Amino acid sequence: MHVTVAIDCMGGDHGPHVTVPAALDYLRREDEATVVLVGLEDAIAGELRKHNAAAHPRVSVRHATEVVAMDEQIASALRGKKDSSMRVAVNLVKEATADACVSAGNTGALMAISRFVLKTLTDIERPAICSVLPTLKGHTFMLDLGANVDCTAEHLLQFAVMGSTLVSAVENKERPSVGLLNIGEEDIKGSEIVRHAGELLRSSGLNFYGNVEGDDIYKGTTDVVVCDGFVGNVTLKASEGLARMLGTYLREEFERGLLTRAAALVARPVLTAFKRRVDPRSYNGATLLGLRGIVVKSHGSADRVSFRVAIARAVEEARGGILNRITERMSFMQEHVA
Repeated sequence: MHVTVAIDCMGGDHGPHVTVPAALDYLRREDEATVVLVGLEDAIAGELRKHNAAAHPRVSVRHATEVVAMDEQIASALRGKKDSSMRVAVNLVKEATADACVSAGNTGALMAISRFVLKTLTDIERPAICSVLPTLKGHTFMLDLGANVDCTAEHLLQFAVMGSTLVSAVENKERPSVGLLNIGEEDIKGSEIVRHAGELLRSSGLNFYGNVEGDDIYKGTTDVVVCDGFVGNVTLKASEGLARMLGTYLREEFERGLLTRAAALVARPVLTAFKRRVDPRSYNGATLLGLRGIVVKSHGSADRVSFRVAIARAVEEARGGILNRITERMSFMQEHVA
């Protein structure tokens, strides 16, 4: 299946200096894909010339006159910048000119613009942010990671459906396991909303494992971990902070003296393998699930490698038919409940 991806080239900390070469890198690895580079035409053209790709047959440029800043207010981005690179890229998905959109820009603005332009899928009340986290068994998909601070039990059920469907689409798992993040495994634990969500999940027809605790995320106990956006975002940021702290501690210990530096040289192959397994660049790309279009949010500080990973994630979801799968699953559940 040939897939066209609209790329917001101006988003993120680095803009076209990262997004354009990352797109070209992806096209070298993937023959059945096309990209539309959206943003300030002169800046994009300059990067294409720099990489000898000004006449690339699978690259087109869509000019946009405005840029959404990383710290811009959501209202300003949504109402005041209708010709921003972010807005134009999302519009290309709505118009079916592109199959998916990737942006490293302002998360709040991207969610607001995407929801306003694309709307939500049938029977989905709120979109959620879903991303991949490394585990002892490989990886797990977790949502919501910050789009919805206050959720009902029904919202958590919808997140579970969307997360499970996403795993089925991109990993060909027929019945991915779903865990509900809680403060204990017992059904009586947690808030009233979480307990009610557990009841809904047990009767949903999903492969519901049950409640999972924080350490289960990185054990890889389930394929999908579901929680509200407040808990998910705090968990994600705490995990990122812990990883940075441990990396700093390790580097400081190896640099403490001549003997430790020598030990670092001996341990280099192990350290390199460890870094490769937990490299956050390999997991870049959070999906805004529940919209009538595929939108993937790259980390704002993404480099060339990690932004390419986000593009690959968008293509996988387009090929997996994620939107139709979610709609069909929600329709089935509505009929089943009725």
